[in-house]
Amino acid sequence: MRGALHTAILLACGLAGCGRVWNDPYPAEDRGKNILYSFFIERPRHFDPAQSYTSDEFDVIQQIYEPPFQYHYLKRPYQLIPATATEVPHPKYYDERGRELPADADAGRIAYSEYDIPIRPGILYQPHPAFAKDEKGEPAYLSLPEGEIRTKYKLSDFPKTGTRELVADDYVYEIKRLAHPQLVSPIYSHMTDYIVGLKEVGDRLKRDNDTLVAEQQKRYGASDPGRPWIDLRSYELSGVKAVDRYTYRVRIKGKYPQFVYWLAMPFFAPVPWEADRFYSQRGMNDGRNLTLDSYPVGTGAYMISQYDPNFRMTLDANPNFHGETYPAEGAPGDAAAGLLADAGKRMPFTDRIVFTREKESIPLWNKFLQGYYDNAGIASDNFDQAVRAGVGGEAVVTPEMAERGISLVTAVEPTTFYLAFNFKDAVVGGGKGDEHARARARKLRQAVSIAIDWEEFISIFANGRGVPGMGPLPPGIFGYREEAGGYNPVVYDWIGGRSVRKPIQAARKLLVEAGYPDGRDARTGQPLVLYLDTTARGAEDAAQLAWYRRQFAKIDVQLEIRSTDWNRFQEKIRLGNTQMFFLGWHADYPDPENFMFLLYGPNATQDGENKARYENPEFDRLYVQMKNMDSGPRRQAIIDQMVKIAREDAPWAWGLHPKVYSLRNVWVRPGKPNVITRNTLKYIRINPELRDRKREEWNRPVVWPLGMILAVLLLASAPAYLSYRRRERMAAKPAGAPA
Repeated sequence: MRGALHTAILLACGLAGCGRVWNDPYPAEDRGKNILYSFFIERPRHFDPAQSYTSDEFDVIQQIYEPPFQYHYLKRPYQLIPATATEVPHPKYYDERGRELPADADAGRIAYSEYDIPIRPGILYQPHPAFAKDEKGEPAYLSLPEGEIRTKYKLSDFPKTGTRELVADDYVYEIKRLAHPQLVSPIYSHMTDYIVGLKEVGDRLKRDNDTLVAEQQKRYGASDPGRPWIDLRSYELSGVKAVDRYTYRVRIKGKYPQFVYWLAMPFFAPVPWEADRFYSQRGMNDGRNLTLDSYPVGTGAYMISQYDPNFRMTLDANPNFHGETYPAEGAPGDAAAGLLADAGKRMPFTDRIVFTREKESIPLWNKFLQGYYDNAGIASDNFDQAVRAGVGGEAVVTPEMAERGISLVTAVEPTTFYLAFNFKDAVVGGGKGDEHARARARKLRQAVSIAIDWEEFISIFANGRGVPGMGPLPPGIFGYREEAGGYNPVVYDWIGGRSVRKPIQAARKLLVEAGYPDGRDARTGQPLVLYLDTTARGAEDAAQLAWYRRQFAKIDVQLEIRSTDWNRFQEKIRLGNTQMFFLGWHADYPDPENFMFLLYGPNATQDGENKARYENPEFDRLYVQMKNMDSGPRRQAIIDQMVKIAREDAPWAWGLHPKVYSLRNVWVRPGKPNVITRNTLKYIRINPELRDRKREEWNRPVVWPLGMILAVLLLASAPAYLSYRRRERMAAKPAGAPA
């Protein structure tokens, strides 16, 4: 019983000494500080800009690296603006003989395009050991003995740091890194089609690297994991060179106006040779993760200060950041939405960003509701708790969320999700048949396109988070038309100022014209059976697969679903051994060419992106005209013709464009989602004082159960205590005293 009393006393002391928030997952010293709290799901693989190509990696590195260009935070359609550059350049065009051509020259005459990219003087890199100097002014850490490196486990183990100015050569160096065989950049092959001399440099680097690796393995053993450093400054790249200290030139084969969009991606951010040399020293990556993949070196608004990809990554504001101001103008409606309140103010607005890894959606959601994350997405399990339909059918937060001050931000992604028909298939594509066979197949595809109710799919399976597709282009991409000018007349009617899916009778009529009355082949009387290849095969996919079958059953067509694993699925599509399948495409850059090329005939090869094997000579002719044109009325007119052809041919059942839903806590200043780029954390402003008040309000400890337990313990221990005191008094009486 003495133990029970002891426990009660400790509990009482604990209650007296507890703070106001008991469950805060962050250090107490961070309370009240200007910190943005976010999360990540998967462990990132690459922070090296030459290799990184996933959204979770871009969430981090686009805060650190600065390509020459970026996208305007507010304007839509998306508009390129300078980042480190002083302007977005217009290319100069040259013919085969090197003679300069006018800006409006026909693309067929253009042999080369040249981009001169001027960068701003005075931009400094973040503090980093790669730039540190010793007492003699020599690099302090670029020629370290391997034994000394093996005593280092994190970047802070190098006490000295330094910086230097960003120069044009740093951009040239990174473009050469795209060809480095040790890195395996995902865009190297594509860029060899455009950047003059890149393929030749890649071939030379491969030969030299093979030689160096063989020499190193001979010295250290065949299993040696070290990668020898190759100083790329000594390799000439004929199509890329520094014109002067602050200007570099890139020469492109032919005309490729989309190239400037690539120059807004991390692949083309600067990498200083010192960082490459620093991380290439033997022992740096021997279980220590001292690499550019873990500790980037950039000129951006933030820099990594803590790297633990299994738990937490911290970015601190770069003290050397050259500064950038919040935009003073935006799209219509932005001012009324409060999005220009910070116009002209210096960024970044937060001093630190803390990314914590969350492997499960339920803890993530609970921490957001407790105020420990500033923003959050919405998982399907939490959707009804967070969002409901407003009076006009629009998505709004539930009263519970509104009471907390939580707001909803939505944006349509530049993504298209579609059902593709294989044009090599005799039934749905016409195969090698005559014009009559192709016409039958076209009417069948149109009938299926009407029958699949994407509005219903979005409502049931996406919680309303999507927009039905009207063609190959998603909203926000040049060429996409809104409302009456953009609906698909093959699948929809325009009624009462909105598009309405055609009645199922229209699909049945098309099926009769295709030669399949009541879902049977008019010539043989056999039921029409269509085949869908998919990777969906788990129990959680059963409802969706059943829904697909019901859509086809509406026109009396039997749907057979052939489920397989992802690798087999890809192989079947590559070889053309499919009839129908679902795929999606997310924009690499905001240009219609990045979507229209999915239907371009010459891309209908095993390894091409035209997976439907669609071919239409007129569409292809228009594509060649359109792809390298500057956006304007002429290009829009051609796109309109291409979309009309594609709608009639229906190579895809135009599915949906997903919609991003995210929630923002009340202390976060209104922001605008940008679904093309991810360098937007510098624009976010928070109110730490309000956040602390809300955290205290939402996480008040419920202490009455503890008080009740304390009272019970005290009551339970009282008899034992009284008995103990009686025995103590009895023991204190002198010997011989009466009992």
